[in-house]
Amino acid sequence: MQALIVEDDRHLASALAHILAREGYECDVVHDGEAGLSFAKAGRYDAIIFDIMLPKVDGIHAVRRLRKDGVDAPILMLTARDATPDKILGLDSGADAYMTKPFSPGELRARLRALTRRKAQSPADAVCAADLVLNRETHDLACASEAITLSHKELLLADLLLSNFGRVVTKRAIAETVWDQGAAVVDNNMEAYVSMLRKKLAFLGSRTEIRLERKTGYALRWAANAPATDKASKARGSNATAAPTSSRPAGDTPC
Repeated sequence: MQALIVEDDRHLASALAHILAREGYECDVVHDGEAGLSFAKAGRYDAIIFDIMLPKVDGIHAVRRLRKDGVDAPILMLTARDATPDKILGLDSGADAYMTKPFSPGELRARLRALTRRKAQSPADAVCAADLVLNRETHDLACASEAITLSHKELLLADLLLSNFGRVVTKRAIAETVWDQGAAVVDNNMEAYVSMLRKKLAFLGSRTEIRLERKTGYALRWAANAPATDKASKARGSNATAAPTSSRPAGDTPC
């Protein structure tokens, strides 16, 4: 396995490389955000550890740029900044996990195992539901001939809703999947991202809608004004609309 460590404290960076080596990682180590960007874009890493307070380019901006450029490797932010707003900012920038210094080597190894396990278990590149196709590799959400690119968090939210089409996804499940935080911490953020995703569905001309269900969660369903032929399809036993397909390669014909 390959890991990238972006840490300006050379002693700590060396210690991190030693810790990861015990987990079977071969590590590249760089000491500023600009080099971190270059290495992350050029290599295929199973995990990336980013500090925030880095020379040249800080960790927040670096991770944001990596996600915008389509780098989907699991990223763990390891930083001395322990305030809740900093944690929210780091996770919203595209990091998959956030740890503060000083840290336990055992916890760090466990976090990395969880991140790489999640990545290894992630399904194929595309998921289809109703009239939508989500390409996990390119972050594109498509409906018929229209497509739009989603941000990293929009992608995670859309993936969760499409994969559970017609079923309620609780706010806690959304928070833990998209933000890796408790629901209360990110409730306002969640509403904002749901609103943005609704606007993108409208832009695409999708006949689906995201509904708030009993204030406990959200569900992606056929819109009330969808054609009868569309709504009837979800009542036909076990069909592709009620059980989204996640095994279709990104280049295949949409569901």
